[in-house]
Parts: sequence; C-alpha cells; structure tokens
Amino acid sequence: MSDKTTGHVPGDSASEDPAVLISRIASAKDRSALAALFAMFGPRVKSMMLKLGASDALAEDLVQETFLTVWRKSALYSNQRGAVSTWIFTIARNLRIDQLRRQSNKPYDDLETVELASDDPMGSVLVEQNQIIARVSAALGTLSPEQQSVVRLSFIQDLPHAQIAEKLGIPLGTVKSRLRLAYERLRPLLEDLH
Repeated sequence: MSDKTTGHVPGDSASEDPAVLISRIASAKDRSALAALFAMFGPRVKSMMLKLGASDALAEDLVQETFLTVWRKSALYSNQRGAVSTWIFTIARNLRIDQLRRQSNKPYDDLETVELASDDPMGSVLVEQNQIIARVSAALGTLSPEQQSVVRLSFIQDLPHAQIAEKLGIPLGTVKSRLRLAYERLRPLLEDLH
C-alpha cells in the first residue's frame, strides 16, 4: 500500500536512502521524507553545533533552520557534489558562520551596559575548525572511492560495520580491511590533529 500523494511505500528500504529522501522532498514536497532526514541527521547536526560553541537553545534553532533550508533548497542538491550528509552539514556549518557574523556585528547602544566576552577566541576557534575540516576533506580525497564510502558511512553516518557491509553489498571483512587501509593512509596526513 503506497501513500497516494508521494508514491512512497511504507517500509520500503529505498525510502531510507538520504538521496531518495531529498528527491522526494524536491519533487513532491514530501513532509515524511523531511521527517526521515531530520531523524537521521538532526541529532548529529545539533551535536556539531554544540561542538562549534552554540548554546543548547541556539543549537536547536540552527538545526531547525538547517532543515528549513533543506526543505526550501532540496531541488538544488546534486549528488555529483557529494553525499546528502555532506550537503546538510555544509548548510548547518554555513548557518553557524552566518550566525556568528551577525552576532559580531551587533551595534552597541550604551558602552556602559556592554558585558565583556570571555577570553575564549570564538572566531579563531571557528577558523581553526574550518581549517581542520578542509584538511580532513583533502585527506579523504586521497582515498580510493571504495575507502571513502566506508569511511563516510562509518564516521559521518555512524553506521556499524555490519550495516555498512549490508548497505554496500560487500563482506564484513572487506569493510574492516578498507577501514584499516584508509586509517593507515590518513594517519600520517592527520596525526598532528589530536
């Protein structure tokens, strides 16, 4: 039995593929597809926001803004430029950067009421984190496509090795071997990043 408005078959395993979900949002404004993407990536986007220094409430707001942008711009997604997860995390990161820029440009009405910020270098921390992201992305680019896919599924989508094997249709030992080889290749490139 399929949903008449979207053609989606409940329990259909393809519906859990993020690329399929984005396609359903872009073509039919499928709210259940957005809900599924939110369930998949919302908690990880919030975790990323918290790691980037956002308060809990701000992190929640940025997650909502991220998925509102996904809803509005779903037709702009192209799998040739990267995975759905990469696109969503890029949207979230850019929203956080925009939020920090707006925050730093607020005019002060009365200098006597201005509270001094902590000594934490929020802007420089963000710059450093962006440099780390760029280095990790470049290092991932040195891997074979097969190694990249298992690394992304393991570390970005947090899938267990058995699920990666099932999703890619390869033996569990192959998943572990590709991860080990990828780690050996990435370690010298990234070992100074603790």
